[in-house]
Amino acid sequence: MCGIAGFLTRDRLGTDASRVLDRMLAKIAHRGPDGPGAVIEPTAGLAIGHVRLAINDQRSTAAQPLLSSDGMIIATVAGEFYGFRRLRAELTARGERFATKSDSELVIALYRRYGTDFVEHLRGEFAIALVDVHRGRLVLARDRFGVRPLFYHAGAAVFGWASEAKALLAHPAIPRRLDRAAAVNQLAQVMVPGTTAFESVDAVRPGHVVTVDRDAGGFQIRSRQYWDLEFPAEGGWDEGDTEAHVDAVRRAVIDAVEVRLDADVTVGQYLSGGMDSGALLGVASALSQRPLTALTIGFEDTAYDESAVANAVADHHGVDVAVRRVTDTELYGEAFVQAVWHSERTFYNTLGIAKMHLARTARERGLRAVLSGEGADELFTGYPAFALDHAGGATDPADALVVGATLPMRPQRHPAFENRLGFTPGWVQPWVSTWNTVRPLLANGLLADLGGYEPLEAVVQKLDPARLQGRGRLDQAQYSWIKTMLEGQILNWGGDRVDMAHAIECRPVLLDHHVAEIAVRIPPSLRIRDGVEKWVLREALRHAMPEFLYRRRKFAFMAPPAHRSPDRSSLLSRLDGKYLTRDRIAEVGICDADRTIRFLTEIPPDPAQANEHDKIHNHLLGLHILHDLFTR
Repeated sequence: MCGIAGFLTRDRLGTDASRVLDRMLAKIAHRGPDGPGAVIEPTAGLAIGHVRLAINDQRSTAAQPLLSSDGMIIATVAGEFYGFRRLRAELTARGERFATKSDSELVIALYRRYGTDFVEHLRGEFAIALVDVHRGRLVLARDRFGVRPLFYHAGAAVFGWASEAKALLAHPAIPRRLDRAAAVNQLAQVMVPGTTAFESVDAVRPGHVVTVDRDAGGFQIRSRQYWDLEFPAEGGWDEGDTEAHVDAVRRAVIDAVEVRLDADVTVGQYLSGGMDSGALLGVASALSQRPLTALTIGFEDTAYDESAVANAVADHHGVDVAVRRVTDTELYGEAFVQAVWHSERTFYNTLGIAKMHLARTARERGLRAVLSGEGADELFTGYPAFALDHAGGATDPADALVVGATLPMRPQRHPAFENRLGFTPGWVQPWVSTWNTVRPLLANGLLADLGGYEPLEAVVQKLDPARLQGRGRLDQAQYSWIKTMLEGQILNWGGDRVDMAHAIECRPVLLDHHVAEIAVRIPPSLRIRDGVEKWVLREALRHAMPEFLYRRRKFAFMAPPAHRSPDRSSLLSRLDGKYLTRDRIAEVGICDADRTIRFLTEIPPDPAQANEHDKIHNHLLGLHILHDLFTR
């Protein structure tokens, strides 16, 4: 892992280009504690830089940017390529030569052979900026699920890119303003694919390549999708051989763990009380020749604390476990502000803050890379909302902690989803309710100024209808979640951004695209069977976990909300006193100050309604912190 940043100018670089690039790299120095590197080409109008977290080939000769032998290709990579040793050997046998043992150098050889199709030969999580000096072309590429972030600004005279938007905002030609539509999105609990919280800053979408060519008029920008999930048409699954599906999943997961344990540093693992990470720990323990370290989170609120289960799982596998007990103060103190700064967006729950503390513990343990279980719920249908879409019916009482947060308090419908999918997915329904609550809090005339903007409709417009039409309800629900909530939230404020706050590279095993391409072929009847979520994954890894974990049902891994504790509520009020004052609300201009203050002080007694209130409160606070951190 690492961080990348740079910019192209339409004309020759200015004399301050090196200082500007240094400022950009300084904003993401936390991603690369092993030092920055840069290439400045004034006549080519190019400044390209990198901050390094050394994982493979830790020698200084593998520092980036990497250059081809003739200097005509310059590459920077944030992320990891798996199976790179074999690929390097194959390319060597075909005549390519490598100057380092870094996996990142592969992109130069692959680009030389395949052009912008080089990404299709890569397996891993990555963000890439490559410059073809001879053609005067910049190539930006992002991994298939968007595990690694990559943003860009397309101005008339400057095109910039970076691993985090804050690095772009350090460039003097890029405005430091919140995007008003994006602010509405976040208050409604959505992030429209390809957007950010900031004006004129866009995201390279997962599974896409963006090429930038200069001409007399400025920059010609093209975006191409090279990969996407593709569920078969409804009824097109192979329902015949259950054991074949189980075996295929088992083989794919073991292979995905094996390649992610391959590193020049020790690889640890994040561990929750869930089946996914517990089973992966069993597989990793069997594969690894070195002792593993597992890391888990503990909370003061016992209803949300899974550390005892995680300890029991680690003990079963004979693995040392570090428990990071996160206090209420650590959830709602200055760390809340730090998490917003790193995430560059708002969040509905403080789990990401807890994860940021866990990443610090991993770093203190000497780790640089960890495995994790993200993707299991997305690909194998672990979320309760998916069960609603699969079978319908009332919410299971065991899920009461998340009703009003990630499960709807009552059935909701949204016209844009109804028109596109024929129904409103279970994961969307709580956000419909959230939007209905948030809309009256907005400043008078805001939505009219935005042309009658409607955030959930904006999300639907970014979903590829070709991937939805003719698919079953469960497939549509999974696909729409993966393209929005997974990339925009789970892999952001619950993933890369808080992990890299302490220079920890997280490797989500189950988001390996080989695993995904098997998962989409599994019939819905094997994803959820007899009411058991992730049934096929559970069966595939049954003997890699203790029996009690195999029989344990899904528990929503969330941090305890403020309303459940007077202490947490008091800490949240302190943050409000700094960022959600009447004057600050008026200054930001997204919400009406009177209505917002009234909302903040009227916490409903019903637990589900209080959960919804809590997540909106978090978003309101985060939005005003964003304004304070990035625009003032």
